Amino acid sequence: MSAKSGEASDALCFLLTNDFSGLTRGRGFPASALDQFVKSGCGWVHANQALTPFGPIAANHPFGPLGDLRLRADPSTLVHHDAGDGSEPFHFILCDLVDYEGNRWDCDPRSLLQSAIEKLFEETGLYVNASFEHEFMMTNLSENAPPFSYRAYRLIDKLCGKILRAMQDAGTGPEMILPEYGAGQFEVTMQPTRALRAADNAVIMRELVRELSRREGLHATFSPKLIPNGVGNGVHVHFGLLREDGTPCNYDAQGPGQMSAPLAHFCAGILRHLPALIALTAPSAISNLRLQPHHWSAAFTCIGVQNREASLRICPAVSGASAERAHHVEFRAADACASPYLVLASMILAGLDGIRNKIALPELLTADPSSLSEAQRNAGGIHPLPGSVPEALAEVDKDRELKSWFSEDFWNCYRAMKRAELGMLEGSSAEEMCTRYSQVY
Repeated sequence: MSAKSGEASDALCFLLTNDFSGLTRGRGFPASALDQFVKSGCGWVHANQALTPFGPIAANHPFGPLGDLRLRADPSTLVHHDAGDGSEPFHFILCDLVDYEGNRWDCDPRSLLQSAIEKLFEETGLYVNASFEHEFMMTNLSENAPPFSYRAYRLIDKLCGKILRAMQDAGTGPEMILPEYGAGQFEVTMQPTRALRAADNAVIMRELVRELSRREGLHATFSPKLIPNGVGNGVHVHFGLLREDGTPCNYDAQGPGQMSAPLAHFCAGILRHLPALIALTAPSAISNLRLQPHHWSAAFTCIGVQNREASLRICPAVSGASAERAHHVEFRAADACASPYLVLASMILAGLDGIRNKIALPELLTADPSSLSEAQRNAGGIHPLPGSVPEALAEVDKDRELKSWFSEDFWNCYRAMKRAELGMLEGSSAEEMCTRYSQVY
């Protein structure tokens, strides 16, 4: 694995990790030394996991100045894209964080996802197939166009073509690129693949969109909200279960929502733990502004067939398609302030708990949950999601099962990082918070 032919000797390649803040950080080296760094990795520091999205590191994280880690490259994630315009090639590899003996670190999101995948397979013989839908907004377009319109696409047609080619070069070929509902809003949907690769693809796609937009003089943001009362950007995770031979294990014509028993239990586990999961899947100070009724988002713990106000939406096969292959579920309570690895790791472990304990699926919801009375929602096991990060972390403390999935160091560091993040926003208006997050994400 050597530098690309003809590449400038001073071009850089980066080893990257996606951290608790959902941001991608790392270290660069001459691309001519790529083989060496793939073999040896490079140094990293425990305390870096306590970096907040706004820059400063949390003062009360558990690691202090001690210890060293390694960024261990996964060569299958190598990205090299040369736009041919004289700019530096986009060149990086995603990594695991390991100790000096090569063991996975229990606070590394990518390693935690791999461990969750392995645990699910060991206990059930199943894998998760997943696909991310990414919504983002261009904040400085010269004009706006009607929602979902071809005109909206034509405003950034050259950029969309560049995104498509770059993603194809990276092996992450998108399923679709489309204009969305909000002003300057677009969506990229990814092709389904195994869980680890799906999370890798999510990280790669976000970095490509940000970089290629910057080169066009545009600012792309994946922030959950650009303005408090505006349209939100979500990260919808489509998922299903696969047997060891790769065949789907999702469809049963007689099951609830035509779901197989394993998938129904998997979804029931997610719903049981969802109030605490929110601390990891929608973890910013403005995430709750999107998770509101009537936002086609997720404000309650519920599941329904093709119900876009449900936190879990069952997606049946379209007419003429193979139900066995196409049937799956969409998780709607996530955004890009979360690490894709932590989103999938927590979902898988919640789903495994559902399968392990044969948790019963609640009744499928055929209405907007906010249209029901509180008594009706309570009777259906439908509960409002936490309205803030502190409320979600309080749910973590109540959910002993979920809390046990990750180490004490994990939770101490994660909480310290979140406290520091929220502290830097203290006294800010909702508008000011939206602006700060849009500048980072």
